[in-house]
Amino acid sequence: MNKIRRQYLPFMRAGVQTMITYRMNFLGFVVGGLIYCFVMYYLWKAVFLSSGGETFMGFSMTDMVVFLFLSNVTGELTFSSVSNDIGEEIKDGSIAMRLIKPVNTDLSYLAAELGGAFLRLVILALPMMVGLEIYRYCVFGTVILNPLHLLFYLLSVILAYLISFRVNLCFGFVAFYVKNLWGIGILKNSIINFLSGSLIPLAFMPGWLRTTLEYMPFASMSYTPVMIYMGKYDMNEILFRLAIQAVWAVLIYGLSKLIWVGAVKKLCVQGG
Repeated sequence: MNKIRRQYLPFMRAGVQTMITYRMNFLGFVVGGLIYCFVMYYLWKAVFLSSGGETFMGFSMTDMVVFLFLSNVTGELTFSSVSNDIGEEIKDGSIAMRLIKPVNTDLSYLAAELGGAFLRLVILALPMMVGLEIYRYCVFGTVILNPLHLLFYLLSVILAYLISFRVNLCFGFVAFYVKNLWGIGILKNSIINFLSGSLIPLAFMPGWLRTTLEYMPFASMSYTPVMIYMGKYDMNEILFRLAIQAVWAVLIYGLSKLIWVGAVKKLCVQGG
């Protein structure tokens, strides 16, 4: 354990230092996310007003506010840029230096990302979650958050991050073949945002589509933890959804290992 800590702690420190160094980039990312939430708030407010009822597809306007901002928080906690990192390292040739180091390539990327994730948790996620609970208290006049739901939410977020990291790792390995991920990376992000339910709750989808998407790994990356936090699932459903997340985490881990075996044989850096 001490050996692992000595090997990967520098990568974690590097992740923290990168986040601190590029403060304006992080600030822009956060502000952009908040602006998006407020734009979506007014959009859904118009939808609720036009529906003529207090609820829409089982969601109240208060639920939608919590969903929008909590989806943003969850997205920050499960965010992974490993595919971009791999693509850039292949373009500039620095991937060669990473591969010759006596460390596990996957874990070196993971450690670096965990450093940034810790800062996002402290600086962004915790204040926003406190703000959401204050908002719900002002609306309902009582504390809504169930401590058990919070515990399961945190567990679900960990599984969601592992899935997100491995999905992006698999996508990053595509750079070994195509050399540049910029264009298809935008397409990938758009597809995941839609299929994960972070743009539109999966509960709003037609029955057959909703059921299909809920069993896919994308729902496990955002929708599942958000629904657990909001108390939309009973205990049996929570345990079932966590089991689905765990299964996908294992399957995608295995898939990333298989892709890596073939991808590393195709390595051809453009810089260096």
